[in-house]
Amino acid sequence: MASCLGGGHFGPGSQDYIPVAEFYADKSVFVTGGTGFMGKVLVEKLLRSCPKIKNIYLLMRPKRGQDVASRLAELTQSPLFETLRRERPLELNKIVPIVGDITDPELGISAADQAMLCQKVSVVFHSAATVKFDEKLKLSVTINMLGTQQLVQLCHRMLGLEALVHVSTAYCNCERERVEEQVYAPPAPPEHVVTLVQTLPDELVDRITPDLVGDRPNTYTFTKALAEDMLIRECGNLPVAIVRPSIVLSSLREPVKGWVDNWNGPNGIIAAVGKGIFRSMLGSGCMVADLVPVDTVINLMIVCAWRTHCRRGDGVVVYNCCTGQQNPITWQRFVSTSFKYMRKHPFNEVLWYPGGDINNNRLKHSVMATLQHRVPAHLADLVARATGSKPMMVRVQNKLEKAAACLEYFTTRQWAFADDNVQALCAALSHEDRGTFDFDVRNIDWDAYIESYVLGIRRFLFKESPETLPKSRKRMSRLHIVHILSQVAACLFLWRFLFSRSATLRNLWRRMLDFLTRAARLIAIA
Repeated sequence: MASCLGGGHFGPGSQDYIPVAEFYADKSVFVTGGTGFMGKVLVEKLLRSCPKIKNIYLLMRPKRGQDVASRLAELTQSPLFETLRRERPLELNKIVPIVGDITDPELGISAADQAMLCQKVSVVFHSAATVKFDEKLKLSVTINMLGTQQLVQLCHRMLGLEALVHVSTAYCNCERERVEEQVYAPPAPPEHVVTLVQTLPDELVDRITPDLVGDRPNTYTFTKALAEDMLIRECGNLPVAIVRPSIVLSSLREPVKGWVDNWNGPNGIIAAVGKGIFRSMLGSGCMVADLVPVDTVINLMIVCAWRTHCRRGDGVVVYNCCTGQQNPITWQRFVSTSFKYMRKHPFNEVLWYPGGDINNNRLKHSVMATLQHRVPAHLADLVARATGSKPMMVRVQNKLEKAAACLEYFTTRQWAFADDNVQALCAALSHEDRGTFDFDVRNIDWDAYIESYVLGIRRFLFKESPETLPKSRKRMSRLHIVHILSQVAACLFLWRFLFSRSATLRNLWRRMLDFLTRAARLIAIA
């Protein structure tokens, strides 16, 4: 088979090189998880940068009374698709919803739709997963493991399948300090775990979950590790690649800078910090925060499918999509830079001047959380009740502390994720493809990226217009003055409190005044 990577070797320097966009020409793609954060970016990028693509079949389920047609119409009205709607609106007609559900037998896809997919699909992207860290084990197994298993069974029936790209997570092997681009032995036999959750009562499954998960922080990393092992066992000779992103944040450049549509991971914490209601988080500031923009991951996924077809004989190849090796940023730098831009581009209705710190002293963090989170929340709710408003700050703080606790495992540890396969794939691309499908994390300017991230939270999560920035900046200036005055007042109060109760401190103060008086006299005489 002729290689589209250039004369049978891993490089672009040949007349046989097939550009990535051309690989997708006249091909149909099937996407699971296409309505999720990463899935939306994938669909938009395929339509915009691979204009000859035939169709994108999207696994969708009716939700909250909406049928799939209504959900698709709502999806394409997102700001994410603004460029396509404006410049090439007909491309959106290539998105075809397939009624189904990742939790159902045979993915809930009708026999007719299954037959159609098996006839027409050339590339499959499997990004459907529950990303809730604290998800019940039974549901996590159903989605992350059984969903993957059933998708592989469908792929075996696809007549012209050229690539299956499975989205995993860099943290599925988080018990290791160094993670290579390989599939490791699972933490438990996947079939045993499946049998347990399918046969035992839900209450018993919940009770034994901590013992099953072991040293791993949550059911998400546990089931994603098991899913990789299931995939390797059952894929046979299918052309498969595994992409493992680390902590996925807003878009770097495409199609809209700073685009984000969920409160998961650090997003909700940063949003709360920007509002001035969250000021202390447990973590090691000097450790690497392995953050990666969503469009970087998507570009890699798209190119992985191209490479998987072109080098089918190489077996299952794993790609760790991470920044820690090539372009690291510490948690301290991430937090301090976020503060910088939350003050420059403040959110509306900020309650207090954004500030605080990330620290690894559990006692100090507990004290600060009590003084800066819980006490103000209870006071705010008391005021709300007194004025007839709905108390909500305690509930908000409980949610924030739960989210911070989920992140704690990742902010207090550091991993080394090998990325040799990613680097080799980048080198194999032509100059043009490297620009169109940029996944080189060395190109990330963290300062500029975090600024766009903060602006993205402001625009896409809080739905705040750029026109409100001048008013918000005036409010932030006033809050800064109040913040400084409150700190001065706190210092004076503390000094007064200690001064009134310590004879030693009073004597020290008198000696200091005497010394200053004598020094002033000597200067005057001189």
